[in-house]
Amino acid sequence: MAADGSIVSHIEPQGGDSLRRFARRRSTIAFLMTLPLIAVIGGLVAWPAGYAMYLATLNRRMTAFIGLENFNILLDSETFRMVIWQSIIFAVTAVIAKAAIGFWLAHMLHHIPSKGQRKWRGMLLVPWVIPPALSTLGWWWMFEPSYSSINWLLAVFGVPAVPWLGEPGWARASVIIVNVWYGAPFFMIMYLAALKSVPEQLYEAADIDGATSWQRLRYITLPMMRNIISITVLFSLIVTFANYDIVRVLTNGGPRDLTHVFASYAFQVGVLSGNIPRGAAVSLFMFPLLAVIAYFVLRGVNRRDKEMAG
Repeated sequence: MAADGSIVSHIEPQGGDSLRRFARRRSTIAFLMTLPLIAVIGGLVAWPAGYAMYLATLNRRMTAFIGLENFNILLDSETFRMVIWQSIIFAVTAVIAKAAIGFWLAHMLHHIPSKGQRKWRGMLLVPWVIPPALSTLGWWWMFEPSYSSINWLLAVFGVPAVPWLGEPGWARASVIIVNVWYGAPFFMIMYLAALKSVPEQLYEAADIDGATSWQRLRYITLPMMRNIISITVLFSLIVTFANYDIVRVLTNGGPRDLTHVFASYAFQVGVLSGNIPRGAAVSLFMFPLLAVIAYFVLRGVNRRDKEMAG
């Protein structure tokens, strides 16, 4: 018995050591396999972001360190303060519209038989698949005063022509319309996937209890989709705040710089005006706004995950 016990006592540590060595080896292999991705992220994201922070602290000739002076100059500029409000209004309005339209489309598709659903899903995803710069050119042609197909259709019904790109209010609306047209299919496909993950047993129980369609939506569908809705809205906010293609192609920031957002104004200040440090400072203004939004959204997601796990 003692001999058997001594054998076991010798074997167990050896087995434990081999398992630990294997675990360490697996983690090392996993780390080595992710190194190319880490290098890509570092080269394309981390390094440019750090270099932009460095550039934002230099003077126009990039020969002297001036600290936060570029940010102070921007905040004293009426044009830039207007860009801040325009970016917020543009992003919030567009994301709310995309979320509402995407949810409506997903809800409609969810109740279509699978065969027909594939056809409609493919057609509705077309705006999201087309490169935004290319599709915005088509929208520019529809909005352009001289050749506007939309105004031509309005004239058929006796409606006066709309100065889509000539007046600030209509120009802002045009940018939002194009962004919603491009981004709503992304919300649709995300929400459709979330709807398919809701257990049918919950709806069957609600039907037995006599719940109305609104009650099913409020107490079953939306609570089950909260995390997907939050993550999708956060991702869309980040992309919309950084949007450049639509504004650049459609309005180029006009009329009178009244449709600029952070990305397009950073390009105008940094590249077209030749002030790279100040352009970098403009682009960095997005970071604190998005960081605060991301913090609260992700905290809410983590809290709901813990509540469900508990």
